[in-house]
Amino acid sequence: MSRTVVVWCPDWPLVAAGLAGEPSAVLKANRVVACSAAARAEGVRLRQRRREAEAACPGLVLLAEDPGRDVRAFEAVATAVGAFTPEVELTRPGVCSLPARGPARYFGGEEALAALLAQAAGEAARAVGGSSTPSARVGMADTPFAARLAARRSAIVEPGRTAEWLAPLPLGVLGAPSLAEFLGRLGIASLGELAAMDEGVVSGRLGAEGVRAHRLARGLDGERLALADPPPELSVARELEDPIENVETVAFVASGLAEELTSRLSRKGLCCTRVLVEASTEHAEELSRVWRSDRPFSARAMVDRVRWQLEGWLSLDAGGPSAGITLIRLSAGEVAPDTGRQLDLLGGPAEAGERLQRAVARIQGLLGHEAIGTPARTGGRGLLEQARLVPFGEPFPEDPGFAQPWPGRLPPPAPSVVYQVPLEVSLRDGEGLPVEVSGRGRLSSAPARLWHGPGREHSVEAWAGPFLTDERWWDPAEHRRRARMQVLLADGSAHVVVLEGGRWALEASYD
Repeated sequence: MSRTVVVWCPDWPLVAAGLAGEPSAVLKANRVVACSAAARAEGVRLRQRRREAEAACPGLVLLAEDPGRDVRAFEAVATAVGAFTPEVELTRPGVCSLPARGPARYFGGEEALAALLAQAAGEAARAVGGSSTPSARVGMADTPFAARLAARRSAIVEPGRTAEWLAPLPLGVLGAPSLAEFLGRLGIASLGELAAMDEGVVSGRLGAEGVRAHRLARGLDGERLALADPPPELSVARELEDPIENVETVAFVASGLAEELTSRLSRKGLCCTRVLVEASTEHAEELSRVWRSDRPFSARAMVDRVRWQLEGWLSLDAGGPSAGITLIRLSAGEVAPDTGRQLDLLGGPAEAGERLQRAVARIQGLLGHEAIGTPARTGGRGLLEQARLVPFGEPFPEDPGFAQPWPGRLPPPAPSVVYQVPLEVSLRDGEGLPVEVSGRGRLSSAPARLWHGPGREHSVEAWAGPFLTDERWWDPAEHRRRARMQVLLADGSAHVVVLEGGRWALEASYD
């Protein structure tokens, strides 16, 4: 085992957004994934739903998750840590790792190294997020897993005592909630109690996930910071004839390299969980970063790392490149057996799907990661609220509100066309007067005509509703009161119309 150092900048998504000093939180799939110290003091917690967080802290500032922003801002901290050793691995925005042996010898021991790293990383973080940025923390241990936990406590675990230090920690630190819950029902509450179990019993009852947790609890981590040069066959590079300063153009070049690298790995039955990205400029300036992922890197994910890395490099006031990029190199730093991919619905090879992924990766390299989206179903009462676009290639987030009942929601079947911008219409009765809806959900008169433009008036043959919704009545700024109706016109078409603010609008249509 080799000693590992982990540098952790708390609440980094809020630091990158410049909101670390006020009550703020970052949301993903309507859940809190990061919150500031001021928000935690008011009762905001991770994994809370949005409404629970807002109830705990009425003045809470909410942000959507933006990994690109976080990585670009973290480049300043990674550069500061890189002054101590070139072997820096980025685990995620806010966390980076490096081997302890060489730097500790050079800078006077592990305690001296930890103090210097904390000071350098803290100054770089404050330059990004301001004076209210939390102090950076440094941890050391015999394994990367233990070092990450030590960083949260600013601890240096003595060599050979990692298992002893881990023993009193709760099972929740493993990052496997279902496993921790199951072990808790068996009366096992700490890593020490898990480590005391027989590995054969754990393997037979809990499978591969249980064995991994058992080894981590014993201070045996299969993850290593072996940052040596990868084999030549697992490295691809492209020299550019003309220096390029545009990040998206370089990302387009990197997309071809990423596809070539993943193709080489695929032919060997391998996948990559750690990738080294290197860039050189016309003035012989160089930047290299090691990126780690819990899942195998896809070509699109590699291109994202290239884009984020170059954007962060270019954004540095000092230490950034002074000339255009002339060389891009991608190398597989750590490989594992590829378990394969699911076949298509007909059981054949998913060649068309692979071609689609390559084409989409090229488009995203040109237009950005958010340029192509895939619709994902979500919870909500409004038709437009029941779906949102997820960037192509990312897993669909679990929306806790999707399976919940939504009073006032339209009954099935769902309309086939939902207009992004509802069309203004007018719903009138037999005498030509506008149809209104009372606070009790009663119509002022029976609908007879639907008008949506000069010469475009149709008779209403049948109708259903109104379906009332009264949302966020406690918040005057976001209070919405709507009434929906389903109407069948004389030409055989069926539509959904909504009344809001005294105006009717065509929201959706049925086939």
